[in-house]
Amino acid sequence: MKQIIIILMFILSFIEAKMIPKDFVYIRDEIPNIQEELRYFGTDNFTGTKINGYLIPKAILTKEATKALKKVQKELNSFGLGLKIFDSYRPQKAVDHFVRWGRDLEATQMKNKYYPTVEKKNLFKEGYIAEKSGHSRGSTIDLTIIELKNNIELDMGSHFDFFSKISWVKYIDITPQQRANRMLLHMVMLRYGFKSYLQEWWHFTLIDEPYPNKYFDFDIK
Repeated sequence: MKQIIIILMFILSFIEAKMIPKDFVYIRDEIPNIQEELRYFGTDNFTGTKINGYLIPKAILTKEATKALKKVQKELNSFGLGLKIFDSYRPQKAVDHFVRWGRDLEATQMKNKYYPTVEKKNLFKEGYIAEKSGHSRGSTIDLTIIELKNNIELDMGSHFDFFSKISWVKYIDITPQQRANRMLLHMVMLRYGFKSYLQEWWHFTLIDEPYPNKYFDFDIK
């Protein structure tokens, strides 16, 4: 009997370890043809390291935000386009990881790619790093548009997480095609209930987010 109880406790703990909160979903369970490239699961990001809390490369979002995102994907699919996700729900421990990295002024191995014109000591002052992130509330997402036939990203004028004014939504010193691509992304996201962040063309938050004041810290697992 004691062995059975131990086995049951092990099974329950294993199931619990795999669970995410009931109001959250794995995005690809609801939108199977959406593409994911979670940059903080790997090392191709502004820190050059894998970030705490990203145990698997799967995007998670609140149910409400995912429902809205599904409508965006459906509209883009009708034009042979689709979405690619770079980041979605982000645990607070990941944000804390960013803050520790930001204070280590010697860790600059990704400067040339991600912040070539910004001094690392100014990343906090200029708003590129903060101690809290809307991503931790579960209804914020970083993404771009791809062509379905080849999964190639549309040219937005800068890449994801490029710390520069060139990444601002209204930056005009890019090509007409790049501006049109940004406009397409923003128009379709805003149409289905998201709002943009003016300093990052890839960043959107559900306007009616269910947890506007709560910051989660469960692992992406």
